[in-house]
Amino acid sequence: MKHTGASYQDTAIIFKMNNSSLITHWYRTYLEEGIEGLQDKVKGRPSMSKNQKAKLPKQEKELSREEQLERENELLRLENAYLKKLKAFQENVEYIDYYNIKRIKVKLAA
Repeated sequence: MKHTGASYQDTAIIFKMNNSSLITHWYRTYLEEGIEGLQDKVKGRPSMSKNQKAKLPKQEKELSREEQLERENELLRLENAYLKKLKAFQENVEYIDYYNIKRIKVKLAA
């Protein structure tokens, strides 16, 4: 268009477009903003996602001293229960290993 001297209407016909004013709009945008002005732009509001609540940062409320102690107590109980189960599991594994070694020795002796 710039090199050939074609009009907006002629350019629209060459590119098989019905609306020559769209060519005019694109040309003005190109002159004002450059090639970046012709890039697609996001329009409207973003869509609602199902996990909207998860994305928002939680606002921690100030806990009273009693609530802090209750929370700490709960965490200590959980830690204690976890450690008891871990110890029981480790003891059980040692028992199983001892039992398997004893069984192997009996088979080798036979």
